[in-house]
Amino acid sequence: MRQALSVQAGPSSDYDLNPDAALPAAHLRPAGVLAAFHEADGRLLLTKRASGLRHHPGQIALPGGKVDPTDADEIAAALREAQEEVGLDPAQVDLLGALPPHHTVTGFAVTPVLGIIRGPFHPRPQPGEVEEAFTLPFAHIADPSRYRVERRRWREGWRSYHAAPFGPYYLWGATARILLGLAGRMQA
Repeated sequence: MRQALSVQAGPSSDYDLNPDAALPAAHLRPAGVLAAFHEADGRLLLTKRASGLRHHPGQIALPGGKVDPTDADEIAAALREAQEEVGLDPAQVDLLGALPPHHTVTGFAVTPVLGIIRGPFHPRPQPGEVEEAFTLPFAHIADPSRYRVERRRWREGWRSYHAAPFGPYYLWGATARILLGLAGRMQA
């Protein structure tokens, strides 16, 4: 993964597969997500967002969120959010670096932060925000052939997006695009 961080690439976007869509004119708000793989087996920590949330209910996501005024940067936001959402102590994360930001249709510039979880870790999902915390195998995440393009009706038209389902987990949208970018960089 360290070598993947050295591969030069620009930002990705929810609009990559939809070049005719109108990009938002608004300022993108900074956010950070943590792509944390466990040292023992390489499994990636993910969350299923609570179904009662106003934004992205029930979606599979990397722990993370917007940069708060108390955060030094996107890395700090990703670590803080991972601690709040699933109880991951930042001291347990060996940071490897960050990928270029991913621009979302919801107005965020999301910086994916890569890290290795050291030692035993048992997620404690935050009630009301995280319905479930789980892991997916490194082999699934790191294989670009596991990702496919799907589409659905969205705002008076069709929108294409990346997806990489695994068992009961439907990994799609920004999370899938971020992880596909990482998988592609690991193949380079």
